[in-house]
Amino acid sequence: MTDRSDYIIVGAGSAGCVLANRLTEDAEVSVHLIEAGPGDTSWVIHMPAAFSRPLNSDRFNWAYRTEPEPYLNNRVMDCPRGRVIGGSSSINGMCYVRGHAFDYDRWAGETGDPSWAYAHCLPYFRKAETRDSGENAYHGGEGPLRVTTGPIQNPLFQAFIDAGVQAGYGYTEDQNGFRQEGFGTMDMTVSNGSRWSAAKGYLKPALARKKLTMQKRALVTRVLFAGNRATGVEIVENNKLKTIYADRGVILCGGVINSPQLLQLSGIGNPVLLQEHGIPVIAELNGVGENLQDHLEVYIQYECIQPVSIAPALRLHRQAKILFEWLTTKKGLGASNHFEAGAFIRSRAGVRHPDLQFHFLPVAVNYDGTSGVKGHGFQAHMGPMRATSRGHVRISSNDPRKPPRVLFNYMQTDQDRQEMRDGVRLTREIMSQEAMNPFRGAEISPGSDVQSDDEIDRFVRARSESAYHPACTCKMGNDEAAVVDVQGRVHGVENLRVIDSSIMPSIVSGNLNAPVIMMAEKLADVIRGRQPYAPSDAPVFEAENWETRQRESL
Repeated sequence: MTDRSDYIIVGAGSAGCVLANRLTEDAEVSVHLIEAGPGDTSWVIHMPAAFSRPLNSDRFNWAYRTEPEPYLNNRVMDCPRGRVIGGSSSINGMCYVRGHAFDYDRWAGETGDPSWAYAHCLPYFRKAETRDSGENAYHGGEGPLRVTTGPIQNPLFQAFIDAGVQAGYGYTEDQNGFRQEGFGTMDMTVSNGSRWSAAKGYLKPALARKKLTMQKRALVTRVLFAGNRATGVEIVENNKLKTIYADRGVILCGGVINSPQLLQLSGIGNPVLLQEHGIPVIAELNGVGENLQDHLEVYIQYECIQPVSIAPALRLHRQAKILFEWLTTKKGLGASNHFEAGAFIRSRAGVRHPDLQFHFLPVAVNYDGTSGVKGHGFQAHMGPMRATSRGHVRISSNDPRKPPRVLFNYMQTDQDRQEMRDGVRLTREIMSQEAMNPFRGAEISPGSDVQSDDEIDRFVRARSESAYHPACTCKMGNDEAAVVDVQGRVHGVENLRVIDSSIMPSIVSGNLNAPVIMMAEKLADVIRGRQPYAPSDAPVFEAENWETRQRESL
């Protein structure tokens, strides 16, 4: 291991793995990749159905907790982030969702850079991907990230899709293609029955290159500067302090919590906060750690009157059998994340593109794998996708081992509360359709007695959960709140970039792993000085009646 490289990448998560691979495609470029967590060898990471285990332990997880959320009964919320090779791509729910095309067009407007429009991003989504159903104008066939479509063999999946169509919403055969809006199957980052993380797709093949050094279980404590030029990082490994230097740049890929924390610890941020903790100011950037956004969701749960749900899999003896089958064949219930059907709809007329997302699950269960339901059930995870509430990430100490203060301010605004009410009512209407009649029993949650605005609001305050899609704490742009420019370069300093979900100027309408990988692919070409891909001319669906109708037909 050398103490000097061309580039230092902090964090071996989704973006870090992509950049480590792409930068070392140039045999003359050396990269030192640093990860605070351990390796990703455990079966609990690779078995898709076991994703709740690493999400709910601190073995592979930073396991952050929020401050009391003032608009959610002062509840302290979980905020898991991957602390392992592969980062959050090694502990997430494996849903492959790109967001809506108009999200990226919005980014182009927010940053003033047309190269972030969807037409310019789609080629990088395609570059990253190998989809099991083949290559087309929207999907790749030769990328490192393997994507499969849920087989929806459980009859509850098809019933949910059919119910959505019966309720007047459209059907979409591909939520990541021409048409996001509507009901259909979901894609997952699973291949041959195993999780396909960024580490498996990007990092593992690159580790054979001599110019790539990977270091595990090492905590980066701060970025080092000569004047305003980043020269390297300070790390703690085995309780010893070490210094590693970078000749061409330091790239932070720590994610939405760790990247702003490390910037603040290094003297980049709001001077008042930095001085409060005795940290010399390198660059005054008041936006560091601000603009925090996330997706909040509720579970709408029902009893299932036929024994077709996967509830028996929650029993310990059945879990042992499922694990054995998966270990020996990579098949069976262990080989899916069970989010195989979902939907994107608009909450009301006048909303141009979907602002509510559904993940359907053929069991009534919590994210931690526990269930208070006896017998069979099913649920829809429903939540707004473009919340207007804003939070922050701020260091609590100048000790890098102390977690920062995280506050989302979930349900802070009237708009967010109204969207959630609309979503609960629309979900009930969908579940009341004829297609669900053979399966639908009593409503478990929120319960049929919860009807009024106040009652739904109380339910949301008490029972809502994060969908674990935090973003936007080091936003791209050139306004006063921006932290990085459109190439990920930190304002006010040299040789320092941030590339991860924190640089999104606003949250996308869907899950985050696929967009982060796309962003890293795109900015890897920028760093390497390569010609960007030609823009795509693939068309995008837009409901003709969106200004006057909430759905296609009634």
